[in-house]
Amino acid sequence: MSSVAVAVVVAVVIAVVGHGGTLVVMTNGVTLLLDAYQRIAEEVRAVVSGLDSATLEARLDPAGNSIAWLVWHLTRVQDDHIAAAAGLQQVWTKQGWADRFDLPFDVAAHGYGQSSVEVGQVRGVSAGDLVGYHAAVHAQTVAHLHTITDDDLDRIVDDSWDPPVTLGVRLVSVIADDLQHVGQAAFLRGTLERSRG
Repeated sequence: MSSVAVAVVVAVVIAVVGHGGTLVVMTNGVTLLLDAYQRIAEEVRAVVSGLDSATLEARLDPAGNSIAWLVWHLTRVQDDHIAAAAGLQQVWTKQGWADRFDLPFDVAAHGYGQSSVEVGQVRGVSAGDLVGYHAAVHAQTVAHLHTITDDDLDRIVDDSWDPPVTLGVRLVSVIADDLQHVGQAAFLRGTLERSRG
C-alpha cells in the first residue's frame, strides 16, 4: 500500500479500538467522544461497586478527598457543563438528585473551590446513588452527543474565556476532569483496601 493510500485510510478511520469485546470504528470526533464518555461511566461503576459508606467517605488525611466526593464532583461537573453547553436543565435538579443527596450546599454547587470541610460534608450517599446519578447524567450526555455533528464542535459555548471555549474544547475538558477524578477515586479505593488487609 502506498504512503498516500495509508494517509487516506488514516484520515477516514481515526481509530479502531477493541473495547468491551467489541470492535469500534471511529470515523468522526463525535464517535470518539461517545467512546470516552462511555469509558468514564464504566470506571465510575467499577470504582464504587460494592463499597460501604465508611469506605466511600474515608480520606487518607484530613485535607484529602473521599471517593464519595470525587465521584459526586466529577458527575456534577459533567452535568453542569454539558447541560449549559446543550441548553438543557441539569439532571441534578430535573430528576431530583439534589433532594435525594441532600447535601448542605447550594443546589448549583459542583465542587470547584470547595474547602476540606465541605469535602467532608459529602456523607450519607450510597454507592447506588452515586452510580445512579452518574448513569442519569451519562444518559443525558450521550443523548446530546447523538444530536451533534463534528461541525458543531467549533460552536462557541462560553465567551467568558480568552480565547472563547468551543463545544469541542468543553467536551474534552470534561472528559479530562472526569478521568482525572475517577482515577484518583480508583487509587484511593486500592489504597484503602490494601490498608485494611
